[in-house]
Amino acid sequence: MATCAVCGVTSPLISRAIRVCRGCLKGREERALEMALSNHRRYRTEFGLPPDPPRTPGGLPCNLCAARCVMGERELGYCGIRGVKGGKLWSLSTPEKGLLHYYLDPHVTNCCNAWWCPAATGCGYPKYAVSQGPEMGYYNLALFFYGCSFNCLFCQNWTHKVLSCGKLVTASELVDLTLANKGITCWCWFGGSAEPQMPFAINASRLLVESKGERICRVCWEWNGDGNPALVRRAAELSSITGGNIKFDLKAFDERVHMALTGMSNEQTLRNFELVFREFFDSRPEIPVLGATTLLVPHYVDAEEVGRIAEFIASLDDRIPYSLLVFHPDFKMDDVPVTPERQVWDCYRAAKRHLKRVHIGNLHLLWWPIGVRPLA
Repeated sequence: MATCAVCGVTSPLISRAIRVCRGCLKGREERALEMALSNHRRYRTEFGLPPDPPRTPGGLPCNLCAARCVMGERELGYCGIRGVKGGKLWSLSTPEKGLLHYYLDPHVTNCCNAWWCPAATGCGYPKYAVSQGPEMGYYNLALFFYGCSFNCLFCQNWTHKVLSCGKLVTASELVDLTLANKGITCWCWFGGSAEPQMPFAINASRLLVESKGERICRVCWEWNGDGNPALVRRAAELSSITGGNIKFDLKAFDERVHMALTGMSNEQTLRNFELVFREFFDSRPEIPVLGATTLLVPHYVDAEEVGRIAEFIASLDDRIPYSLLVFHPDFKMDDVPVTPERQVWDCYRAAKRHLKRVHIGNLHLLWWPIGVRPLA
């Protein structure tokens, strides 16, 4: 049980990591958002990361994501991947080397887009898939980036913040590995999120496309979507020509709720989602180049939030796939339960009012056998 620090309401669904309830956030209660953001700042210092994107007058700018850091001498960027020393910008990631961990993930993978992508369904065979059904016996090369441009308090891959665990990997290493293993039929960039290392991801993906010939190897992305629009466009082009797709994680629609959960605005994410749709969707509508997911965070991401996200997606095209993911407690939001079952189905109905293709992922968590019981 936690109590909202603004209005005093008590609920097992209010997280101590956020400190305030959804009502106070949406009601524009002046103190509410600042209380949530103060926790973000405190948690980030545990990992040696800047509490806020730096805005140092006369500093060096980075334009890879919506944080738009301006870094002074010996300052780190928000993601921790870049900084300034000796008056020059340095980076742990370059077009030739990325900070990541990679592994083979057997198809059909647990990818959030697996319910409609070529790897799991065979759609697009023979151009984009190696079989007319699930690609059993084949693999996704899962590419886990360290670093992120968001600070999600519920992050289920929060170890991306421990940058010292990452390994510097060259683009040629990934390409050579793939060319030597005919079982690899797609790459998926995730993490963390790709935005802080987009120059590397784009360069490596470009080398793959140039080297693989007619072989099927799709390039996919799972990201928060707040990257530089020019880089987002290049990434989407690589997905479009290879049969891959982009999963935008639309975490909330209300900007204040989004900031309370992630520490950052969703403005650039929504703009980039629309960019990818307008420039790439119509070229391949039968195998969508993009889809969206939303994690159903108890209390905070309710049917109203999901309905507004679905309405936004449908304003572009109601055929865009949308997956709702059941939440499980993790990272700093380990004090709230699995998404209540009632909330899951209310959100599903809210999305279906606007979209033709809605899916629920992680349904098994509603009966998660670890002592965390969902609340009706």
